Amino acid sequence: MISLTSPVETRAHGWPAGAKLAALCAATMVLFAADGLVFHIAACATVLALYAAPGAVFLRAGLRRLRVLWPFLVIIALWHLITQSPVQGAVIALRLLTAVGLANLVTMTTRLSDMIAVVRWLATPLRRLGLNTAALEISIALVIRFTPALAAKGAQLAQSWRARSQRRLGWRIILPFALLAIDDADHVAEALRARGGV
Repeated sequence: MISLTSPVETRAHGWPAGAKLAALCAATMVLFAADGLVFHIAACATVLALYAAPGAVFLRAGLRRLRVLWPFLVIIALWHLITQSPVQGAVIALRLLTAVGLANLVTMTTRLSDMIAVVRWLATPLRRLGLNTAALEISIALVIRFTPALAAKGAQLAQSWRARSQRRLGWRIILPFALLAIDDADHVAEALRARGGV
């Protein structure tokens, strides 16, 4: 399985995965508890500074992964402009950008195996009750890995459409994208079965 960890080594790569995930949970709760626009601008600027600290390569890689948010940010902005509440819209957009940016930062500086180890440790009480947690652990790993992979395939599909047609990209891409996702899921299921399953 390909890791999403950044090849640029940072200090955060050496920090315990559990501590980073706990800090992410705490930071997300603070973000959702706060309502001030100035606070959210400062929080977003801090996250941007954290991305910039390891260098330009790390910053570009991190911002590239956050590009998937732009449609949601545009929808939030338009809706709050229509409802005449632009400050509230800015707070929501900044909150979303900061929370996802922090989660992406944790993903870029933490090996997938370390995150699964944290999930395994958290699921210890369930194993003591006799439940098999292997499916939970592998499911989390697959979600983390395949969400960006599917997004990349969707982007390739959109590029293929634009290269072959002058019509706007619309609902017609949904079926081929769904087939791509099902095909990937089928290959992963076969690979898991070949390795003993979960």
